[in-house]
Amino acid sequence: MKVQRRLAFHFIYQLIVYSVLIIVTMVVLLLALINKITNEDLKRSFPAGALEKIVTETYYEKEEIRLTAHWKKLIEERGIWLQVADAKGNVIYAANTPADQPNSYSITQLFAIQQSGKYGSYIVANQLDQTYDTPLLFLLGYKSPQQEQLAAWYENYQQNGLVNAAFRTKLLSQLRETDSYLLVVDQAGKNVQTFGEQASAVKDYEPLEILAMQQRPGDYDTNIAVYQPPASHMTWIMYTPNKPGTFTNQPVFKEIIRSFIWVGGTILLLSLAISVWHGYRYGQPLILFAGWFERMGSGLQGDVFTTKDRRKVFRRNGKIRVRYRLYREVIGAFHQMAERLSETEKDRLQLEKTREEWMTGISHDLRTPLSTIQGYGYILENSPADWSPEELQDMGKMIREKSDYMLELISDFSLIFQLKQGAVLIDRTKIELGELVRRSVLKYVNDATLRDVSFHYEEDGLLVAIFGNDKWLQRLMDNLLSNAVKHNPPGINVTVVSGMLNDEAYIRVSDNGTGMNEETIQKLFERYYRGTNTEESSDGTGLGMSIAKMIVEAHNGRIEVCSALGEGTSIVIYFPCG
Repeated sequence: MKVQRRLAFHFIYQLIVYSVLIIVTMVVLLLALINKITNEDLKRSFPAGALEKIVTETYYEKEEIRLTAHWKKLIEERGIWLQVADAKGNVIYAANTPADQPNSYSITQLFAIQQSGKYGSYIVANQLDQTYDTPLLFLLGYKSPQQEQLAAWYENYQQNGLVNAAFRTKLLSQLRETDSYLLVVDQAGKNVQTFGEQASAVKDYEPLEILAMQQRPGDYDTNIAVYQPPASHMTWIMYTPNKPGTFTNQPVFKEIIRSFIWVGGTILLLSLAISVWHGYRYGQPLILFAGWFERMGSGLQGDVFTTKDRRKVFRRNGKIRVRYRLYREVIGAFHQMAERLSETEKDRLQLEKTREEWMTGISHDLRTPLSTIQGYGYILENSPADWSPEELQDMGKMIREKSDYMLELISDFSLIFQLKQGAVLIDRTKIELGELVRRSVLKYVNDATLRDVSFHYEEDGLLVAIFGNDKWLQRLMDNLLSNAVKHNPPGINVTVVSGMLNDEAYIRVSDNGTGMNEETIQKLFERYYRGTNTEESSDGTGLGMSIAKMIVEAHNGRIEVCSALGEGTSIVIYFPCG
């Protein structure tokens, strides 16, 4: 399969899979969330709260009530009953209704049920459904054994609204059978009497707390029954632990599932169309980019954008076409990268040329002192007796100086290689920068050969510590100081300053010499720029500043140069503090 078709196929099937997974996940999560919310709400308010769910899932068509089998079964299992009355009060649907319930209700009975929430011995929840042309009244009735038990205890055991002392033992025994406890509170909510497990009892109850426990028993660990006789100021409250399985889960609505199937199918078709569109939208630019990469890999950086590609991507007015506008940053970055790579290739070729020239110069520099040493060697070998002691001493001095120069040149080559490979600065110690700089300057001050150069050292008096290699930092200072002396006329002043600046340690070496032009400043640290000067072979190898910069960078520092012709030179080095 060609890359064009493979990329298009990849994006198409990938987007299709992602779309399907997202849709399915969203549907499942939404249904699970609806189911969970429904179950939790039903659990908290059952059985009174179940009436709202029953009304929602009940259908009324052609004067016939249809209730799901789940609710019919639940109504029978929990011993509750359901009636649906029409606008005239006639019961048109009944489920598990006891024989003592009427088949029709008068307006007086309905008002009594709505106000008291009771009918006879039953607690009755009611809800009016006006969804259809004719209003329907749903009645859900159930008995509360705790409520009946509490009323019986009050009738049998009370005296002046409180528990008679003669029946306390009997009442306590009956409470322990169901792990219940009884509170008798006054109108202010203060606990007057307590029977049952004392650890579970509380002293004070707010009125709304009791109402909440009655209406949403699923939010609490216990079920509450309250009895307040009309003629008494006392209220009897019984707490009974909820039994496991008291509450039930609500099935997911079939209508919701059916709706989501239709919505999911529509979204799936839409996702398929979007996937095909995205495949072509993203595939074509990627194919174009692949061609650019291929040409760049072949070294054709200057021909990345062919004439055909330019017509495909750009309009005649130079603007990017709409299909590629999304990738305008990428196209611009490609163009810049191609130009930079082309420039880099040119710089590399120039660098190779410069390196060859530099190596030629190095070979010449090595050959010149070697020729001198070799010449004196022949003289001493063939006719040593023909020369006076003074002449022999001059020959020996010349051989030593040329040898020292060659050793220094070789040493600099080795150091540059080690610094480049990261083979140095293995051992670092804490160094006091001011002391290191002071020692370096003092060595030049005491040098008798430098009487025509004035050295000055200044420090801010603070102890500045850095982590570094003492040997290479000394070499750094030697290179900077010797460079200032070698490239300036006699009589100059060299000033060295060290201290702290903006949380960094710094060293500044400045002179009032001839200075440098901009080109020299830009290429001061390049190893292949200056090379060595054969006329000054004894004064250095020409690699000092390159080595200095590599030592600074090996210490995670940076070096800056400020100079101008006729105004001297200032070199500042910054190090992180230790």
